Amino acid sequence: MIDLFLEGNIGSRVGRNQTTVIRICDHWLKKGTTDRRGQSHPPQYTTSREDRQIVRMTVTDRSVSSRTIAQHIESVTHHSVYARNIRHRLQQSGQSASRPLLGLPLTQNHRRLRRQWCDERRMWASEWNEVVFTDESRICLQHRDGRIPVRRHRGERMLNSCVMHRYTGPAPGIMEWGGIGYHSRTPLVRIAGSLNSQRYISEVLEPVVLPFLQDLASAIFQQDNERPHVARIVQRFFVNHQIELLPWSARSLDLSPIENMWSMVAQRLTHITPSAATPDQLWQRVEHAWSAVPQEHI
Repeated sequence: MIDLFLEGNIGSRVGRNQTTVIRICDHWLKKGTTDRRGQSHPPQYTTSREDRQIVRMTVTDRSVSSRTIAQHIESVTHHSVYARNIRHRLQQSGQSASRPLLGLPLTQNHRRLRRQWCDERRMWASEWNEVVFTDESRICLQHRDGRIPVRRHRGERMLNSCVMHRYTGPAPGIMEWGGIGYHSRTPLVRIAGSLNSQRYISEVLEPVVLPFLQDLASAIFQQDNERPHVARIVQRFFVNHQIELLPWSARSLDLSPIENMWSMVAQRLTHITPSAATPDQLWQRVEHAWSAVPQEHI
């Protein structure tokens, strides 16, 4: 018991009577806290066997939710467990809920060609400064990414079980084309409707790409293998204008740094509230975000 004189001294300093000080001191010595509020729910514990089962479930299905795990534990053991206890156990085991890496499904031939492409350019250094990376991107109104977090340990980001495959498809919004180089970037081009080879030439290559490349001492033009890009009429255009092309492997969007540029643009859009109400308003914001990314980031 704390000395009564000391308790009286404490009470006079904090403006409380001696009885209150004695009660608080006793509560601290017995409970290790001064909080008198009772827990809204009784504490729940899991056995070591249940802990192992929780970890096994997340390894089997990386996107399983803590609520689903808690329901499974209760159905098997008839032992009620809160979802927050599941999350706590997973954190103790070194697993955290993270957004999955998005990737395209690749065949063995895709992987071989991608590796070959990289091996052929593994010694490039200043050569990359000459490449102009280009691509189209679609940004949606009222965008919802719908991504489900996966549970993984440190260093498991690239595991196939932690990658969520994504597929391209139409969505309400706007589509734009852009290109980035080491020292500069192209203006954005807004693409209305579907892009075919003729429109690719008349709306992108002739008015934007040709003037941009002419201002560069030397340039290697990169584009993916979408059908409008590889049509014969487009290939003849490149030959006639003596534009050097960078060979590109199928399903290799992740090899192009312009994907990081689109991510930086999208990140800037998330900081603008409220969300764009019309496609025209969205286009103005995308143009501004594209121009606002510092060139040193590129």
